[in-house]
Amino acid sequence: MIATLPDGPLKEVSGVAASLKYPGIYYVHNDSGDEPRFFAISKDGVVKGEYRFSGDTMHFRRVQDCEDIATGPGPVKGRSYIYLADIGDNAGMRFYIRIYRFEEPTLDNNAPRILPAAAVTLKYPDDPKDAETILADPQDKTIYILSKRRDSISIYMTPVDFRQQDTLVLQPAGKLFFDGRKKEKWLVSGAVSKDGQQVLLKTMNAVYYWQRKPKEHLYETLQRKPISLPYQSKGQEEAICFSQDGKGYIILAEGK
Repeated sequence: MIATLPDGPLKEVSGVAASLKYPGIYYVHNDSGDEPRFFAISKDGVVKGEYRFSGDTMHFRRVQDCEDIATGPGPVKGRSYIYLADIGDNAGMRFYIRIYRFEEPTLDNNAPRILPAAAVTLKYPDDPKDAETILADPQDKTIYILSKRRDSISIYMTPVDFRQQDTLVLQPAGKLFFDGRKKEKWLVSGAVSKDGQQVLLKTMNAVYYWQRKPKEHLYETLQRKPISLPYQSKGQEEAICFSQDGKGYIILAEGK
């Protein structure tokens, strides 16, 4: 264990992503039931900022079930962005899900803590699904959503350069299958390294790793057999990302 989060607002962390702009900074957010916000924390667990956004004004909490977060490229070359995925759907009844895109904020204490967000509304091309994993691919400039609860994992994609209030249909990009008992192989988080060369996926009790080949699309990478990485559970961990140097990975657990 490298750090413990302090008592306070981070009580059910569901996603983590490494900053592409600030060394030693990671972005995290809570699971369903929280407000439209996310946090910047240091590697030793200190909260460096809390950032809020307007969210979906048609929903009483402004967000329904934020399950994962990623950092990656966006519409403006040379800038880094945060993608917060409001994609959770335990009952499999949401016909539309949402992704919020932010430019990485300034960490200065005097900087604004309410951020403008570009929101895209997404529809599955088949039927609603529960999902807890978003991947931001810096090579193809594509966002991937991977489903959670079914026997096979469905992969969907959409471009990173969506416009504010777009409504788009996700493009199917294949399926994955992991061995094991049903709940144990449910997919809860994932990450792509800063250079796009490495991929992580985390199920309830395992971590899988892929090394990308040259000129390979990410969905093609995921069709190859992964490497199982060392992992010992310390609780209900539903958040994973690469360390900023790409040489390791970080997992956060839900709960105090």
